[in-house]
Amino acid sequence: MTVLRAVELRVRLGRREVLQGLSFEVGAGWTALVGPNGAGKSTLLRALAGLQTPAAGQVLLTAERGAPGADLSRMPAAARARHVAWLAQQGEVTGELSVRETVELGRIAQLGLLGTPGPADHAAVDHAMALTECLPWRDRRLHELSGGERQRVLLARVLATGAPLLLLDEPTTHLDAPHQVALARLFRRLAHDAAQPRAVLSVLHDLPIALQADRLLVLDAGTLRADGPPSEPAVQAALVRVFGGAIRIDSDAAGRPRVSLALDAA
Repeated sequence: MTVLRAVELRVRLGRREVLQGLSFEVGAGWTALVGPNGAGKSTLLRALAGLQTPAAGQVLLTAERGAPGADLSRMPAAARARHVAWLAQQGEVTGELSVRETVELGRIAQLGLLGTPGPADHAAVDHAMALTECLPWRDRRLHELSGGERQRVLLARVLATGAPLLLLDEPTTHLDAPHQVALARLFRRLAHDAAQPRAVLSVLHDLPIALQADRLLVLDAGTLRADGPPSEPAVQAALVRVFGGAIRIDSDAAGRPRVSLALDAA
């Protein structure tokens, strides 16, 4: 089981300290990173992916919780890509590539730039496209797709890497409600796969989707305000607090947490 550990992580952008000494671990399971705009969520994800140099602290990759780890910043990019896959908030793609060609780029993490794809690579690409429901238009060019369709292709590219740890920045962007629900089910399936459980850490603005995760990390002003399951009262209270009381959280008939807007909030 691959575990990503942040240890007293601090990030500065210019003169501003965006992340203020964060420490936590992410292992198998689905974790949703939530908080108001400007909380530092995307910056944190970039730091965890090795794309943002911290001012202090470390990001470590370990084989199990509590074990000593390897400093992510010292790992070669190719080795890092085999362990950690990243989906940017605004993914860059070449519009002339076909859907399949785009998803095949994910296999570079395993093959390297000069590797020749084999049957296992083709199967991984097919499986990733099937999971994200983009097989029917595998031969279409990206510029022919809607925003939601492109987003599903980019997610398929991430899944095709085979990395055990997925860092996803706003993966539900451009998706309609049915596909948001399908994505939540997919995250749960990936996180709890008996053969290959993955660690899924997703930045989400869609709080109803985030509340379906196994765990919430509540971030505000660069500080971790709460960490725990969505059903935990302290986590729910922190979530309401960081959004300035503009939301309410209660339970549905099955006892699952649900969120609504507090339209009468001052």
